[in-house]
Amino acid sequence: MSVNNLHARAGFFRRLAAMVYDALVAIAVGMCAALIIIVVLTVLIEMDVLSKQGYQHVSELLQSSLIYKVVIQVWVAFWVISFFLWFWKNGGQTIGMRAWRLRIFNLEEKKTIGYPRLLVRLISSLGGLGTLLVLFDIKYKQSLQDRLAKTEVLVLSKLENDHKSW
Repeated sequence: MSVNNLHARAGFFRRLAAMVYDALVAIAVGMCAALIIIVVLTVLIEMDVLSKQGYQHVSELLQSSLIYKVVIQVWVAFWVISFFLWFWKNGGQTIGMRAWRLRIFNLEEKKTIGYPRLLVRLISSLGGLGTLLVLFDIKYKQSLQDRLAKTEVLVLSKLENDHKSW
């Protein structure tokens, strides 16, 4: 049952469509983040601020060095995670959720959802697999991440989805 009785909880296929949309945006965010860190590392290595460690080309160093690989992956993960957390915190919708008129609401109280609970929501989504629970939870339409973070995803009307009504 929804805390907000005016809206229905989102079903699996609407959530899936928003997830596909958001995955495309998250990939683009990740690619831009990777481009930035690789350019910065390349400049620092070519200017001898960081050592080439005996490699002739920077690309060889970046591909073979575990440290550089980890730095790049952590940087990209930070930006992708930040994308989701920032959009959920500021408006309750990612770009894909906005396109499909979905919004995250707090089940416990009327306040906004804090970053710690949003991080729990993101981690417990298991890369989207937590949403499969909606298929089996016909009565409540709650995903794993919604249950653990005490949130719900509701379908908004076209008027409510307009940013001017926030």
